Formats: sequence, structure tokens, C-alpha cells
Amino acid sequence: MPPPLPAQRLQRPAMTSVALPAQTVPTARLSSFYFFYYAALGAFTPYWSLYLQSREMSVTAISVMMSLWYATRVVAPSTWTSLAAVSPHPIRWLRVGCVLTIACFAGFLVPAPPWTLYAVMIAFCFFYNAVMPQFESITLTHLGADSHRYGMIRVWGSLGFIIVVTLFGWLIEKHGAGKLPWLMLPLFALLTGSAFLNRYARNITARSQHEAGFWSIVRQKPVMAFFIAAFLEQLSFGPYYTFFSLYMDQHGYSTSLLGLMWTVGVVFEVAVFFMIARFFRRWDASWLLIISMGSAVLRWWATALWPENLPVMLVAQTTHCLGFAAFFASAMQLLARYFPGNLNGHGQGLFYGFSSGLGGVLGALIAGQLWQFGDGRLAFIVGGCFALLGTLIAWYWLPPSRQARRMR
Repeated sequence: MPPPLPAQRLQRPAMTSVALPAQTVPTARLSSFYFFYYAALGAFTPYWSLYLQSREMSVTAISVMMSLWYATRVVAPSTWTSLAAVSPHPIRWLRVGCVLTIACFAGFLVPAPPWTLYAVMIAFCFFYNAVMPQFESITLTHLGADSHRYGMIRVWGSLGFIIVVTLFGWLIEKHGAGKLPWLMLPLFALLTGSAFLNRYARNITARSQHEAGFWSIVRQKPVMAFFIAAFLEQLSFGPYYTFFSLYMDQHGYSTSLLGLMWTVGVVFEVAVFFMIARFFRRWDASWLLIISMGSAVLRWWATALWPENLPVMLVAQTTHCLGFAAFFASAMQLLARYFPGNLNGHGQGLFYGFSSGLGGVLGALIAGQLWQFGDGRLAFIVGGCFALLGTLIAWYWLPPSRQARRMR
């Protein structure tokens, strides 16, 4: 068990903030944004390729289209959060981003040649990927010193995902995948409405050295180690997000069993978000980050070695609650610590773009190249090695107790 949480100090640039009385956290408004954002993602992630197939696109064209989702994650988060960080009215960028998301998505409702879908996809994915990092920053401004309560708000995103992925599966089976954009449109409308209901908790302004202050934090060794570890963690998920369903099909699993495996992971994810605040009250977030990355090592190696063993695979899927939910909640804690005030949105953009964006793209590409060796087993073994390297980097650099010993 990691040692209890000690004090940690990181060098930070001077910030000025407007001292305001303590405010009640608008849990319902914040939760609604997560709910509708991830509800839409619950329709997009599993079913969008079926919609593209209904538009008579080839397998190659569909793979290119889906790669645009990851490609825009490299640039959209950092671009949007940078614009918001220097704006006198940053909340407007969130609202504009949501309006442009639904406006671009409406392009899928218009009968047009298949090639035009590429332009629509790029625009839609850019704005959809742009708004969440900024909203994470908004949530953390409300939570302040109570950032350990993040999981109780973020859990509503997981619930939205579960509800929609279940409901839309039945609707698509009954009415066909061609109706998917019409089914998703109300979710984006509700997401936009939630954006107009939310706002930052307080006005925080940075000095004129905003950019210099941000990069001076990034260059600190623990912060650099955090971003590298997060990148490696997302890199390790490449085989899972790209080929897991195909891998299970190759080993004789039915569609119903495959659906059960995906659901098991998200259900345990919900449980972790509900309980994680108790951990953060006693232990430092860096230790949970290390534990979550270590669980990913075991998960990918078990998936590679025993794919035919159903009990092993179900247990491996339950660790999604650590490799994703616990990892993500810990990352939000550390980002709140490393990047205070108005710098947090900038930090969120770098985190999303570098780890989920670049890590997601490279992870998918590497998995694709390795898939021909060992029927996918090698891809998962290498994924476990990426997670192991990230775990070691995080273990060496992130815990405050280890930082203190190195400074002696």
C-alpha cells in the first residue's frame, strides 16, 4: 500500500485570482454535460461504422473515416483550450464549440455524394473533440480543493454511455443504421443546451506571462513524466480500441458474449467513479495512477495469452475500471495540481491532444502493423510492454514521497 499523502510543492507561475465567497457546486448542471456528451459517444463509437456501411462506403473508406476521429484529437483539444485560455470570455468558446458540433453533424442528414462525408467528418470530429477538455477545466474550477469529488460528477458520463449503447443497439436492429444521425441529433441538441447552462465558477486571470508560465510547468520533470506515462498508457490501448471485437470473434465468441464483455468494463467503471473519492482523501493520486497503469499491463498480457478462457477474459475486462476510470480520475487530480487556475484548460488540452490524440493514433497504427503476427497476440503483448514502461516512469517520478527523497 502506498504511503499516506505528503505535502507536495511544484514551482508555479504567479497567478492572480478574484477572491469570491465559497459557492455550491452545480452538480446537476455539470453532470448533465458529461451525460449527454458521453451518451452521444455511446452511439458514435460502436455504431458509426455501421452507419457508414449503410451509406455504401467500403471497408477501407470506413477505416479512413474513423481514423479522422483520432487525428482531430491531436490538434482540436489544445487549439480550443488555448483560445479559451487567452479569451476574456472563455465560456463562449465552449458554447460556440457545441453549436458548431451540432451544425457540422447536421451535414450527415443531407443527401450528398459519399466523398463529401470526409469534410463533414473532419469538421464534426474537430469540434466534438475540442469541447470536452475545456469542460473538464470548468468542472475543476467548481470543485477547487474538493477535486476528489470529480468521480461523482464524471460517473454520469459513463451512465449516459451505457444507456445509449444499449438502447440504440435495439433501435438500430429494428430500424437500421441509416437512422443513426437522426437518433443522435437530439443528444447533441441537449449537449448544446447544457453548455449554455454551465459557466466557470469564478473569474481567474493569468498575468501577461501566461504562455511562458504554462511551459515552465510542463518542463518540470514530474510533469513531463506524467505526460509521457499518459501517452504510453493510451498507446497500450491501441489493440483494444481497434481490434478487440475482431480478436474475440476470431476466438469463437458470440456477439452477445462480446456485448457482455464491453458492458462489464463500463459497469465496473461506474462503480470506481462512485468510490474513488475515498481513495483520494487518504492517498495521493499518483499512486492510483501507477496502480491503474500496472493493471493495464496484466490485462493486455492476459488477453494475449488466454483469449479462449472466458473467466479470465471477464476478469480482464473488469480491470477496465482501473485502466480507464481510475487512470482518468487520477489524471484529473494531477492536472488540477500541476496547472492551477486559468492554466488548467491549457493543461487539459495538452493532455487530451498528446495522450488520447497522438497516443490513440499511433496505438492504432502500431496495432495494425503487428496484427498479422500471432493472430493479434503480439499486438496485445506489445501493448502490455508500453503500459509497463509508462508504469515504471510514473513510479519513479510522480509520487511526492519519491520526489522528496531525490531532493535530499
